[in-house]
Amino acid sequence: MITAKIRAGVAAALALGVAAALTGCASSDPLDSGSSASSDSKTIVVGSQQYYSNEIIAELYAQVLEKNGFEVERNFNIGQREVYIPQLEKGAIDVMPEYSGNLLQYFDKDSKAKTADEIDDGLETALPKGLRVLDEAEATDQDSYTVTKQFSEDNDVTSLADLKDVKSKLTVGANSEFQTRPYGPKGLKSVYGVDVDFKAVEDSGGALTVKALKDGTVQLADIYSADPSIKANDFVTLEDPENLILPQNVIPVVSDKVNDKAADAIDSVNEKLTPEALIELNTKSTADKEKASTIAKEFLTDEGLL
Repeated sequence: MITAKIRAGVAAALALGVAAALTGCASSDPLDSGSSASSDSKTIVVGSQQYYSNEIIAELYAQVLEKNGFEVERNFNIGQREVYIPQLEKGAIDVMPEYSGNLLQYFDKDSKAKTADEIDDGLETALPKGLRVLDEAEATDQDSYTVTKQFSEDNDVTSLADLKDVKSKLTVGANSEFQTRPYGPKGLKSVYGVDVDFKAVEDSGGALTVKALKDGTVQLADIYSADPSIKANDFVTLEDPENLILPQNVIPVVSDKVNDKAADAIDSVNEKLTPEALIELNTKSTADKEKASTIAKEFLTDEGLL
C-alpha cells in the first residue's frame, strides 16, 4: 500500500508550505505550543497529503475515530513525505494514510523488497522510533506510467519493456518529486534501458496531467492507479514486469499516541477498503464533486462503521 501518490519545490518553498498548510488547513496548528494537539494528550491529529484520494482516506480514519470516542484534529492537504514525515516524527501528526512501497523507499532507499510481504517486513525495521504501521488495506493507489490508447496501439506498447523500441522522443509528465524517485526517469533507464525527458505537472496526476497526456505534450504520465480518469479516458497503464514501482497498498502510519482501541478503529476501515471501493470513493470526488467528509460518512454508514 501507493505515493504518490511527490510534490515539493526548493527548500524555501517546502518550509513555507509546511507553515502555511499546517496553519491554514486545520482548526489549530499542532506545531503551536498553545494548540490543543500539543497540550491535550487525548487529541489525535489526523493528516493527509495534498491529494484528494488521500484526504478521503484520512477523513475515513478521522470519522471512525470520532465514532469510537476519540477527539480528532484534522490537518489535511499538508503536502507530501518531505513535508509531513518530519511532522510525524515530531509528534505533530498522529495518523497519516500512506502507501506501503513508497513509504519503505522513503526510509530505506537501498531496500531490495519487491513483494507486498517483503515491503511489510522492511517497514517493521525501517520506521523510526515512535512510528509504526497498522494493517494495510487491499486497496492500492500506486504511481504508474500511463499512456493514451492511441499511443499504445500506434507503438505496440503495453509494457514498460516495450518502450525501448519506440523511436520517437518520450516525455513523462508528473509532479516534480517523481524526477528523483527510484521509479522515475533514472529508474526507468536503469531497469528497462529507456530514456525519457521529464516535464513537471504539479497536480498529482489530475486534470492538468490528463490534459498534457491527451494533447501530446507528454507521452507518458504518472497517474495513480485508483484514479477514475484512467478508465474514463480509456488510458492504458503500462505493465511493469520488473516491479520498478513497488506495490503501494494503503497503509496507516501512526504515532505512539494511537492506542489499541484507536488502532482497531482504523483497521476496521482498512478491512473494507478494497481496490474497487477506493475507485468508487475517488469517483464521487472527481465526477460527483462530493466533499471528502460527505464521501467518508456515506461509506462508513454503508459499511456499518458509523
